Amino acid sequence: MSTDGVPMISVSDLNVDYGDVHAVVNVNLEIPAGEVFGLIGPNGAGKTSMMRVLAGLQEPSFGRVKISGIDLEESPRLAQAQLGYMPDFAPVDEELKVWEFLELYAAAYGIPADKRRERIDYCISLVNLDIKSDALCKGLSRGMKQRITLAKTLLHDPPLLILDEPASGLDPKARMDLRDIFRGLAARGKTVLISSHILTELSAFCTSIGVMEQGHLRVSGKLQDVIDELAPKKQLTIELLRHSDDVDEILSDNGVSDITRDSNDSMKLHCTFDNDRDWIASLLVTLVQKGVPICGIYERQFDVEDIFMQLGVEEVS
Repeated sequence: MSTDGVPMISVSDLNVDYGDVHAVVNVNLEIPAGEVFGLIGPNGAGKTSMMRVLAGLQEPSFGRVKISGIDLEESPRLAQAQLGYMPDFAPVDEELKVWEFLELYAAAYGIPADKRRERIDYCISLVNLDIKSDALCKGLSRGMKQRITLAKTLLHDPPLLILDEPASGLDPKARMDLRDIFRGLAARGKTVLISSHILTELSAFCTSIGVMEQGHLRVSGKLQDVIDELAPKKQLTIELLRHSDDVDEILSDNGVSDITRDSNDSMKLHCTFDNDRDWIASLLVTLVQKGVPICGIYERQFDVEDIFMQLGVEEVS
């Protein structure tokens, strides 16, 4: 189904209540096709409730959800056919072999019998588990079970993937493997909505981000746009080869402010500036021409963790 010009996910005035508990409060969100959107927030922020609603597994208390332009309430089966949902701690039948587990789901998805094995083999290869195709699921590691669950999610080739904490409980190597798989899926044009508490990995993986806290979507948008909006003044670090008496004056005269020395290294200066990156190159030329013994200069790159700090979000689920 073509999604040209139509958001892959469109959420309007979404609310999810559990009695007196307001898990999701007036959330409005659009995610264009082809985005890798990271949804992050502390425990109880409402991430899982919102993702379950988007997957059609839970009715909202109020609001409207569209998947690829299809109203989820009016046409649930058609909307759900556009997505694959991977919950946290997804159950895997340990008495089945890997290919048997996937065969079960391929049949449930309505994939024709003569097409199933080809599709199963493709998805197993996609998650790098070819050598485990005939292995019993009970012999798989936690990371392998996550990968085979992802393969299950991909069987019907949905354009949208909704992944709830897919790297939860995995060791660093398994997280890196899973991250590389997600990057590959994004490169194939999939739209990915992923919730995670692994902030540094989201910075390298996501193109857009949303931060939830106490049911509210505090901020959302392109990752770099959000960072630019919330980050404090641009920060510059300058490393000197040896002491220079006039470096502070030279920097001040060239638009640098708030100059401080690193507490652990007096030859390393931290400062702020308001100009663009071309200005950094010009500053470097000026410092060299003035005879400042400079051996390094770089701008600090802000990431998802900095967004949390600026928003005052402390605990991440």
